[in-house]
Amino acid sequence: MSEPPPPCLTTRDLNLWYAKFQALINVTLDIRHGIITSLIGPSGCGKTTLLRCFNRVNERYGYVTTTGEIRILNKNIYDPDVSLVELRKSVGMVFQRPNPLPISVYENVVFGLRIHHPRGTLTRPEMDDAVERALTEVGLWKDLKDHLDRKATTLQLEQQQKLCIARLLPLKPEVILMDEPCSALDVEGTRAIEELMFALKGRYTIVIVTHNMAQARRASDECIFMLLGELIEHSRTEDLFLNPKNPRTAEYIEGRYG
Repeated sequence: MSEPPPPCLTTRDLNLWYAKFQALINVTLDIRHGIITSLIGPSGCGKTTLLRCFNRVNERYGYVTTTGEIRILNKNIYDPDVSLVELRKSVGMVFQRPNPLPISVYENVVFGLRIHHPRGTLTRPEMDDAVERALTEVGLWKDLKDHLDRKATTLQLEQQQKLCIARLLPLKPEVILMDEPCSALDVEGTRAIEELMFALKGRYTIVIVTHNMAQARRASDECIFMLLGELIEHSRTEDLFLNPKNPRTAEYIEGRYG
C-alpha cells in the first residue's frame, strides 16, 4: 500500500502569549490536504488566535510572543527566510465581515495579482482571464460579468463574501483560512458560502472557525475542539459529534457550557 500523503499543515508544541496571558498551550495538530477542518469551542478558547497563527497575522500586534513550530507544505513558517508576503499569498484569509476594497469588482479580483507582479508584466487579457476564472469558481461570473466596474462595497453581503474568496484564488493559495465567514449572513447566504466551500475543497485546504455547531457538523470533514487555549480533541467530524473521546468534548457538544 502507498504511504498516505503528508499533512498540509502541522503544528508542534505551539504556544502563544498576548503580553503575559497565554492564549495557546502546546498545540500539536496535523491538518490533511484538501479537506475542510473546523475549529470549534467556546468564546475565548483560542480558535481565532490559532487560525491567525497560520499566516502569522497575530504578529501585527507588538505584544505577541510565539514559540513552537508551524509547518505548511513541510516548511516552517517561522524560518528566517520565510517572506510574509509570500506566506500570505499561499495562505489566504477570509474574515467575519466581508471586507472588499472600495474599488470595482474587477480591481478587487486582480488586486493581489498586481501586488505580486512587477508593474507592466501582467497583460490585460491575463487579468481578464483571472477575473473570469475566479468569479466563475465562486459562482459570481454570471451575475457580475456585465458589472465588473461596479463598486464592490455596493454588492449584497453574500456576494461581497464570495468576492473576498475570489480575490484569493488568482494567487493560487494552498490554504484558505475562514474566520466565521457566515456570521454576518442570513440563512440563504450561509448556505451559499457552505456550498462554495464544498466546491473548493479538494483543490484547497480550508480551515474554518465557527461558533455554529450545526455548521461545523454539516460543513467540515474534521473538527478540532479547543478549550482554554488547549487542543482537546481532533477527529473526523462524525466521530467527534457522535462518539467524542474526551468528556470535555462531550460536555460542550451537549451544551453544558459555551
